[in-house]
Amino acid sequence: MNFIYDIIVVGGGHAGCEAAWASAKMGARTLLVTMDMTKLAQMSCNPAMGGIAKGQIIREIDALGGMSGIITDKTMIQFRMLNRSKGPAMWSPRAQCDRMLFSREWRKALENSENLHIWQEQATELIIQEGKINGVVTSFGTRFHAKAVILTNGTFLNGLMHVGFKTTTGGRSGDQASKGLSDQLREIGFSVERLKTGTSARVDGRSVNFAVMTEQQGDTDGRCFSYMHDEVIIDDPRSCYITHTNENVHQELREGLKFSPLYTGRIKGRGPRYCPSVEDKIVTFADRETHQLFLEPEGWDTNEYYINGFASSLTLDTQIRALQKVHGLENVVIYRPGYAIEYDFMQPTQLKHTLETKKIEGLYFAGQINGTTGYEEAAAQGFMAGVNAVQKARGSEPFILRRDEAYIGVLIDDLVTKGVDEPYRMFTSRAEYRILLRQDNADERLTEKAFLLGLADEQRVMRLKEKLEMAEEIIAFLREVSISPSEINSFLRDHGTTEIIQKVKAINLAGRPQIDLKDLLNTMKGSEKLKCNGSSRKLEIIETAEVRLKYSGYMEREKGVAEKISRLEDLKIPDDVNYDELSSISTEGRQKLSKIRPVTIGQASRISGVSSSDISILIMYLGR
Repeated sequence: MNFIYDIIVVGGGHAGCEAAWASAKMGARTLLVTMDMTKLAQMSCNPAMGGIAKGQIIREIDALGGMSGIITDKTMIQFRMLNRSKGPAMWSPRAQCDRMLFSREWRKALENSENLHIWQEQATELIIQEGKINGVVTSFGTRFHAKAVILTNGTFLNGLMHVGFKTTTGGRSGDQASKGLSDQLREIGFSVERLKTGTSARVDGRSVNFAVMTEQQGDTDGRCFSYMHDEVIIDDPRSCYITHTNENVHQELREGLKFSPLYTGRIKGRGPRYCPSVEDKIVTFADRETHQLFLEPEGWDTNEYYINGFASSLTLDTQIRALQKVHGLENVVIYRPGYAIEYDFMQPTQLKHTLETKKIEGLYFAGQINGTTGYEEAAAQGFMAGVNAVQKARGSEPFILRRDEAYIGVLIDDLVTKGVDEPYRMFTSRAEYRILLRQDNADERLTEKAFLLGLADEQRVMRLKEKLEMAEEIIAFLREVSISPSEINSFLRDHGTTEIIQKVKAINLAGRPQIDLKDLLNTMKGSEKLKCNGSSRKLEIIETAEVRLKYSGYMEREKGVAEKISRLEDLKIPDDVNYDELSSISTEGRQKLSKIRPVTIGQASRISGVSSSDISILIMYLGR
């Protein structure tokens, strides 16, 4: 029996859930094929969302109408705004979540989504006809047909899990690997490679001496991820705890290296440089006496804790002995050991910016199948693939975000232009326009685009309009009102900034780095309507106004640079250019251009190995 849909999403992780949500929200008849409906958007590693640059991505997904931010707000047991001591471009929200509740809330959202059906089974084969995707076949031979298929297989493609000398197949602990799709894609001509990642042991909190560790509490001001929420007050917040490794721990780990699959050559895949295993740390940073460890709670109704910083594939005995030499873990009892996992991924240079493959029309890849790591990076790709699959099916224009519009734009452009040689992780340093791409203004950048696609409703647009109007009202008030020395000098002294000797406009004081705009408004007369009333949304609007005042020069400068660079993005490169004929371009340049097939001069300029002189020659050729 054949079943027909518009879009099929394979895989129920963070990428698959966002892809299915976006597709169904846009009105496409959507099928989500997953091996286990009880583990949708499973947090296979640490139980947290957001963090440096990753928090910006979640806020962008939310501004576009995705669900990751809303689900996080419903399930978080701690919230922190990271990097508050730095400039606003570096502020990044992060939340600890109840891992099991997170998955249940995602299932609830998807099961109650119109146009979406879920099928529990493994997809083992793609149906391809004349270079176009036509559907998938499952392990029991069920055939589903669609105009577009999105593969979001995570770490499941030919997954192998390692603990010491023990190796077993699987996509994560307790789940089988996905077989068949990698071999088929390799036969078609896709570049299929191997990567490695890992996770830490989970421990029983009842066996941990938290009293000797440093407690890390969350913020208490009601901040949240979704722009649709005024604030989220966590009734029973949970703390994380910090401890450290020591030389005794390192000695146990060093003695266990001879049994490590990583150092005995049994693991072939490349691992993440920025999230290394603990055995990697003691080898790479041999001079370091300690490494920080974070114990993160897995939920409200469990004693399970994740040890962030102790990912390992060493033998079970070595892991336990090493953990028992950590301060506070002397009597530790574990639920399961850490392990490494190897899996197949597809080199993302084989994709267009829409995340559609270049080889097979209508086939999209999203998430760890593209060589990324992290829930947030996966969710962003899934969402964009879902949107573009629907646009393609309808014959509409593709939805592509530029590097100056979103971290999501940076992420996808990096993947399809540069490829990966290790699991890709987003950092603020990867974005050229960090002042423009702040976590507080994702709605300003993206919500109107989402509305035009049918992903954001009128309520979301109205909330954005109210926010912008209030921010402008604050700035207008500061421009109009003058403050006398008698009114403000004591406030200025308390904040360590120069007193005034005559009346000045309030906006001149608001721009001083020592002054917090919230405190200034609370001090001024006539600002009752503008004062922070305890709402985290009101506080964020005040901070938005403050950023505009204090960083307007930097923002204008970045906008100017972005506009100049965007001219190169407007210079399209024809699909039929034969780079081998352009002998004036360097050999490496011709090889890289032929492989990547950049769409614009801007993309070509970001390809590693393509020099500025190569770009000049290419521009002259196109001009001819």
